[in-house]
Amino acid sequence: MRHKGVICGILAAVCYGTNPFGALPLYEEGVNTSSVLFYRFSMAVVMLGVMLLVERKSFRINRQELIVLGSLGLLFAASCITYYESFLLMDAGIASTILFVYPVMVAGIMALFFKERITFSTVTAILLALGGIGLLYQGDGETSLSTMGIILVILSALCYAIYIVVVNQSSIRMSSLKLTFYVLFICMFVLLAYSFTSSDLHLQLPPSPRAWFYACWLGLVPTILSLVLMTIAVHEVGATPTAIMGALEPLTAVAIGVLVFGEALTVQLVIGIVLILSAVLLIVLGKNFHLRTITHTISTIVRKTWRWK
Repeated sequence: MRHKGVICGILAAVCYGTNPFGALPLYEEGVNTSSVLFYRFSMAVVMLGVMLLVERKSFRINRQELIVLGSLGLLFAASCITYYESFLLMDAGIASTILFVYPVMVAGIMALFFKERITFSTVTAILLALGGIGLLYQGDGETSLSTMGIILVILSALCYAIYIVVVNQSSIRMSSLKLTFYVLFICMFVLLAYSFTSSDLHLQLPPSPRAWFYACWLGLVPTILSLVLMTIAVHEVGATPTAIMGALEPLTAVAIGVLVFGEALTVQLVIGIVLILSAVLLIVLGKNFHLRTITHTISTIVRKTWRWK
């Protein structure tokens, strides 16, 4: 059964990493950010609703749960809006990689506000993440990435980190399927409201069959499939191994950016990606990662990268 969990964890990460594959073609056809997100979440809500009905799960929630779910919905919507807006300003693969510093932010929030002890691995992870972001900011070494794009991704990561902390610290108890259904349901209405904040953000119908395909892709692959496969993986192999396999998310996004959309992948970006993923692995593995292993891994990467030059 462990093999089943590992396969599901890998597929869940890969599915979530395909967000740019669905979003960028819609942008190319002139569909704005609010419309892309609205179709993603509305389709996902319908699918999740059907799943709850098939499993005969209750949709009832109380007032306290509504408050928590409302907060989570707002946080998730803010995270998604800033993340998708960043695609218009920078390479999607790099945006997805920077976003993956959210576990580092979670550790910081828990230490500052909930008095969790800061370990050596936590400090090392933060330094690695900052170094990786600095390398990504320099792009290909000739031109810098968009400052606003970087800010949007960092805000997206922060909103998602707070989302995770709220889920962890709240007293709400319900299935992940039901929680996700209501979070996305609230997100859908937040995005609908967001679409009317400016005349440039009105909802647009997908202009072609190709656009409808990618809208359905967003609702199914990086949302529904990722959720279902992740749930199976957590049940089969546990939360920590599943989270480690989640490191494939930004790698998938980078691969899509390079192979499908022709984005540049330089040695400097490779080092930045490795540093950020190392930071995330440190947070996930914690005390199981030793200083000797860290220094040996980093020095090996640096030596090999220097030879590539």
